[in-house]
Amino acid sequence: MQYSLGKIFKYIKWSDIGHLFLAAFVFPWALIAKIFIRDFWLVCETKYEARDNGYWFYKWVRENRPKQKVAYAISKKSPDYAKVKALGKVIGRGTLSHWFWYIVADKNISSQKHGKPNASVCYLFEVVFGLRRNNRIFLQHGVTINDITWCYYKNTKFRMFITSALPEYEYVSQKFGYPSGYVKMCGFSRFDSLHDFTPDKDLILVMPTWREWLGRESKDNKDTDFTQTDYYKAWNGFLNSNELDLLLSESGKKLLFYPHRNMQKFLHYFSAASENIEIADWKKYDIQDVLKRAAVMITDYSSVFFDFAYMRKPVIFYQFDEAEFRSKQYGVGYFDYHDTVLGKWSGEERDVIELLRQSIACDFEMIDEETVREFFPLWDEKNSERTYDTIKSLKKREQ
Repeated sequence: MQYSLGKIFKYIKWSDIGHLFLAAFVFPWALIAKIFIRDFWLVCETKYEARDNGYWFYKWVRENRPKQKVAYAISKKSPDYAKVKALGKVIGRGTLSHWFWYIVADKNISSQKHGKPNASVCYLFEVVFGLRRNNRIFLQHGVTINDITWCYYKNTKFRMFITSALPEYEYVSQKFGYPSGYVKMCGFSRFDSLHDFTPDKDLILVMPTWREWLGRESKDNKDTDFTQTDYYKAWNGFLNSNELDLLLSESGKKLLFYPHRNMQKFLHYFSAASENIEIADWKKYDIQDVLKRAAVMITDYSSVFFDFAYMRKPVIFYQFDEAEFRSKQYGVGYFDYHDTVLGKWSGEERDVIELLRQSIACDFEMIDEETVREFFPLWDEKNSERTYDTIKSLKKREQ
């Protein structure tokens, strides 16, 4: 089959061309190595992080199935590099070695859709032309609750899509177009560690998600003044609210503002007059440690709230730009933020602060355990084990 340059350059930029040559260079050597190296697994997340399902799954495999041939891909510049290297084989993310092992691997496992040597080139190989048809497993970054078209089977060709919640499993199975048996409910590996924690009743966590139209470089937002966006105005206004400052002072609580990783590049724009508020740099805080310590969470649309709900801790949703978010980023899925026993909703700053006041007054009342178990039937510490066994049972995909 012949492919036009026009079709190729539709999916990759000039900056990706180098990776085409890296892939071409290692391809014959990797094919030879593949004959001798069987059942090798490659695990990764983002280039600079090992804090999500990929890391926790890799950690479990290394500690519980040490004979399994497996490696983790991450940049040496990552603040998490040392902890991964202490577990086993590490491969430099996006390097020649990464391309070699990506081709050798019988299973490529990631919590990110773009967890690979180069997202654009791999998308070309895997989805557009169907040249790389290994058993790719998607561990997910968060519980899927929205209609996310880029996660549809036609746009991913994932061999396995791991879910953790019952309504999520049913929604993805029915909506996303995966063949029968491709969507599995095993539970998230990172949830295994959410059964042993002691909340700090003085810590409030504010963790807004990203905005696609602000979080990535594009022609649309290149010249945008971030301080003039609704996102900045709403969250910075919240951080500098006199009412919030008074509530924190009177209650003796501390607030940690921890925006999504994709919004951390804007961190320097935010400020807080209150000495009880800290603006968190992702490099200094382990996200799961913060989630386990905090007593209450305020977020907008971030699915990380499910980690909180999984621990039965209270959640408050502050959705000031709902119409814009739905039109520009994620369409409505099966989950109704406005009417859920897993959290309280508001689109107004003053109401969010009042909901926080009520939660403090109730000593951060926990969510009913039965309610959580209805959403998460697999509420135990065997998520990684189930995921491992399910992946292990996969037969080699026909070429």
